[in-house]
Amino acid sequence: MLDPLRSAVERAYLRYLHRRVETVPTHVAVIQDGNRRYARERGGDAPDGHRAGANTTERVLDWCADLGVSELTLYAFSTENFERPDDELEPLFDLLEGKLLEFADADRVHDQGVQVRAIGDVDRLPPRVRDAVDYAERRTADNDRFTLNVALAYGGRTELLDAARGVAREVAEDDLDPAEVDVETVERRLYDRPIRDVDLIVRTGGDERTSNFLPWHANGNEAAVYFCTPYWPEFSEVDFMRAIRTYQAREASWRRARAERAAALVRAVAEVELAEAGRVARRLRGRLPRSDLDAVAEELPDRTAVADSEAVQSATNAGVDADAESEPAG
Repeated sequence: MLDPLRSAVERAYLRYLHRRVETVPTHVAVIQDGNRRYARERGGDAPDGHRAGANTTERVLDWCADLGVSELTLYAFSTENFERPDDELEPLFDLLEGKLLEFADADRVHDQGVQVRAIGDVDRLPPRVRDAVDYAERRTADNDRFTLNVALAYGGRTELLDAARGVAREVAEDDLDPAEVDVETVERRLYDRPIRDVDLIVRTGGDERTSNFLPWHANGNEAAVYFCTPYWPEFSEVDFMRAIRTYQAREASWRRARAERAAALVRAVAEVELAEAGRVARRLRGRLPRSDLDAVAEELPDRTAVADSEAVQSATNAGVDADAESEPAG
């Protein structure tokens, strides 16, 4: 009886979370942590955990598609993972190969318009995995509604170093003017095709760190980060929607900060304009008839009412009236 009741409560809570969605991140990046710990706690081996995690990956794709996320990047295999023992690496390579081939031919992948791309030092992977990457990229190349980036043999610091070396080499060979180096120059050397800035990073498994993941596109964009305790195979739609709420809270905070900065800027500009208006009014004093001065006073509030209109209008009128009252009697 408890399980059906719990399921009903979770469904109701999910409906509540979906109704609360106001802004959706364009690009979500996920650090899929906890596969091996999940398997060990259940008496299995690391490959069992990776296979269970692969099922979660498929569900997350569906959640992203339903919500309207445009790009998803999965941290599938880092450069540090090469240090794991062979009896763990070989099954993991088998799983990567099989899932890439499966994704490439899956009807739902094509129905959802998913384009699969690999990022990272793919040349370090075994030939069978590289062949699967090539097949998945070719097979989904024409899909354009959703982008799935699979980070393989990936290290963010290495990517940045390689880009920096490429820029330095071209500058040394006089193929690139240092003054022309900009954001686009670096991004063209990071990946073969552009990647959107990351809006939200999700990490499962309980660790609160981003592990060298997409530093250019996430840190540079001040991405929201959601850490949660479930292992990747246990990651649920409720966890995913909580991550979306974290992103929304960050966006709301940004909007408030931007609005406050804009209001402060407008107030500062208005104060400068009012001071200038007062100086102009003083210069006009004695040179224009009162009727013309009244006309000038009527125009000033309209030009300075972009911010706090009442305060600006009051200050403007006060400045002009003071000058008018000090006008010498005719």
